[in-house]
Amino acid sequence: MTANNPLLDFTDLPRFDLIQPEHVKPAITQLLADGRALVDRLTADSTPATWADFAGALSDGLEGFGRAWGVVGHLHSVNDVPAWREAYNEMLPEVSRFYTELGQNLKLFDKYRALKQSPEYATLSAERRKIVDNEIRDFRLGGAELPEDQKPRFQAIMEELSQLSAKFSENILDATNAFAEIVTDETLLAGLPDYAKDAAREAAEKAGVEGWKFTLHAPSYGPLMQYADNRELRARMYRAYATRAAEIDNGYSKPEWDNGPIMKRLLELKAEDAAMLGFNNFAEVSLYTKMADTPAQVLDFLRDMAKKAKPFAEKDIAELKAFAKDELGLTDFQPWDAAYASEKLMQARYAFSEQEVKQYFTEPKVIAGLFTVIESLFTVKVKEDKAPVWHEDVRFYRIETPAGDLVGQFYMDLYARETKRGGAWMDEARSRKRAADGIQKPIAYLNCNFARPVGGKPATFTHDEVITLFHETGHGLHHLLARGEELGVSGIHGVEWDAVELPSQFMENYCWEWDVLQGMTAHVDSGEPLPRALYDKMLAAKNFQSGMMTVRQLEFSIFDMRLHYELTGKNSDPAGNKTVMDLLDEVRREVAVLIPPEWHRFPNSFSHIFGGGYAAGYYSYKWAEVLSADCYAAFEEAGDPFDPVVGRRFLEEILSRGGERPALENFKAFRGREPSPDALLRHSGMIAA
Repeated sequence: MTANNPLLDFTDLPRFDLIQPEHVKPAITQLLADGRALVDRLTADSTPATWADFAGALSDGLEGFGRAWGVVGHLHSVNDVPAWREAYNEMLPEVSRFYTELGQNLKLFDKYRALKQSPEYATLSAERRKIVDNEIRDFRLGGAELPEDQKPRFQAIMEELSQLSAKFSENILDATNAFAEIVTDETLLAGLPDYAKDAAREAAEKAGVEGWKFTLHAPSYGPLMQYADNRELRARMYRAYATRAAEIDNGYSKPEWDNGPIMKRLLELKAEDAAMLGFNNFAEVSLYTKMADTPAQVLDFLRDMAKKAKPFAEKDIAELKAFAKDELGLTDFQPWDAAYASEKLMQARYAFSEQEVKQYFTEPKVIAGLFTVIESLFTVKVKEDKAPVWHEDVRFYRIETPAGDLVGQFYMDLYARETKRGGAWMDEARSRKRAADGIQKPIAYLNCNFARPVGGKPATFTHDEVITLFHETGHGLHHLLARGEELGVSGIHGVEWDAVELPSQFMENYCWEWDVLQGMTAHVDSGEPLPRALYDKMLAAKNFQSGMMTVRQLEFSIFDMRLHYELTGKNSDPAGNKTVMDLLDEVRREVAVLIPPEWHRFPNSFSHIFGGGYAAGYYSYKWAEVLSADCYAAFEEAGDPFDPVVGRRFLEEILSRGGERPALENFKAFRGREPSPDALLRHSGMIAA
C-alpha cells in the first residue's frame, strides 16, 4: 500500500480527500524504517560532523515522518471515530519508541557535540547554532547519558507516558459523550436563549428523541449553566460535568473511564523519569526548557500574583453571594449557581447580557474583522483558498505579501462535533524552511468548538468565543509569519513553552478595540453594527469578576506546579499519604474563593497537564499574560493599536523570530527592558485605588 499511500505524499498540502485509517500503519511503519536507516547512515564514522552532512541532513530527512504523524494526530483529534482512534493508538507506542531511541542515541549525541566543538560552529548562522545547542540540551532530557542497562527502562517509561496521556484524553471524551440530559417539558427551560434551545432541539431530532437534548460539550453545557432558571437542572448538569472520568458513580460513566489510576501512574512514571535523569522532581525536568529557572521561582511568581488578586476575588464572591441571596433568593449559594447568578448580576449592573452581545458577532463579520486586524498589523493580505479538507465545515485560507507572494496557509475548523476533542488549539501541518527549490511555506490548523449555525442563520459567537478565535489565531501567526529558514527554530519550534502564549494573548487585546468591533459586528437579524452604548457597557464589564477568574487560573497553576514538584520528587510517593485531591484542597484553601463540593473531580479532566504538554507548565498562561500585556502597552504608549512602527517592531523582534534566540531577549529587543506585571494588573482592573 505504501506506493500509493497519500500519507506519504509530501509534494504539497495533506491529501485529506484520500487519507484513510488503513493508510496509517503502512505509512508510519515505512517512515520509521526509513528514519532508522537515515540515523544509522548519519551516525557512521564516515559521516563528517558538519551541518550539511549531518545536522541539516537529519532535520530534512526526518521532516516527512513528523508531517505524516502530525496529520495522523490531527485526524485523531478532529475525527475521533473508532477506526481513527484504533489506527492512532496502534502506532503511538512505535512512534514514542522511535523518538525515545533518537533521544538516547549516543552516536547522534556525539555528532552534535563534535559539531559544537568544531571550527564550523562559530561560522554557523544564529539559527543553526541555537538548533545545535537545543539538541545537546534535549539529549540529556532524552536519556542519552544514561548507562546502557538503564536505557530500556527509560524508553519503556516514555512509551507508557505517551499511551497514558492519550488514554486520559480519550476517557474524558468518552465520558463527555456518554451523558445526555433529555428535557421534554419546555417550562423547565425557562431563561434559556432561543439559540440554545434551537441547538438542543436539533440535537434531540438527530438522536431520534422527543424534546431537547443537552450534553456536556461546551456549546450545550455553558449556556445551560449560565441561563437556565431551573436550579435542579443546573445541579444535575454540574454534577455530571464535575464527575467526568472519575471513580464516582454518576449514573452514566464507566469504571474503565476513571482517570484516577492513570493520574497516579503518570506521577509515578514522571518521578522515575526525573530521578533517572538526575533531577530532584519532574517540575525541574519541565522547567529545563522554559524561561523560568526553578519551581520555587514559579511558585513565588504565582503566589505574588495571588496575593495581589485575592482581595479583588474576595470582593467579587462577596458581591455575588449577596446579590444571589437578596435578588435571586439563593440563601444557600452553590457552585452550580455561580455562572447563573454572575450573568444576572452582570445584567443588573451593566444592563446587558452575553446573549444580547452574541447577536452582533455573526461568523462572516467576525472572520472578516479578524483578517482586517491581521492585515493592518502585519502588512499582509488574507484570502480564501482551496484545499482537500477532513470535514465539510473546514475552510482554507492563504496569507500573501502586498505584492501577492505566498507567506503561508491555514485551515479553520470552527464548530463542535461529537468526534472532535474539546477546547480550541492551533497545530502545524508544515513549517517554514529553506529547501533546495526555495522557501517552503508554513501551514497551520486553527481548531475551535463553537456552536454551528442553526435555523438558516449564520453562526453567532459570544465575545469570549471571539477572544478564543483571536487567541488561537495568535498562535497561528507565530507559526505562519516566521522568517526563519531552519525547521528546528522556525515559528513555534524552539520557543520556550512559557513564552509560546505571548502572541496568542497579545491578539486578544484587539477584541476590545472600538474601531475593530465596529468592523467585525453585524446583528444577526438587522445587520446593524454593535452600538456604542452596548460597547461601553461591555468595556465597563470587562473586568467583571476578574479577581475571581485570576485566582481560579492561579489555583490551577499552583496545583500543577506543586503536584509535579512535591509528588514526583526523590522522596515522594504518589501512592503515599498525600493524594492528588489532598493537594488540590490545600491549594484551594490558600488561593480559591469558590470551593467546589468534595465530590468534584477537577483533576480527572485536567487534560492540559495529564493529556497535553502542560505538566509543570500551566503557569505559562499567566507568565505569558504578563509579557503580552506589556507588549500591548507599547501600542498604548504610541497612542494607536495599529501603530505601524510598533507593529513592525513586534513582527520583527518577537513574532517572526521563532526560537532563534531566547524569548527574554526577544522581549527586551522589543520593549528595551525587562518585563513588568504592571500592564497586566492595570488591564485586569486590579491596581488598588
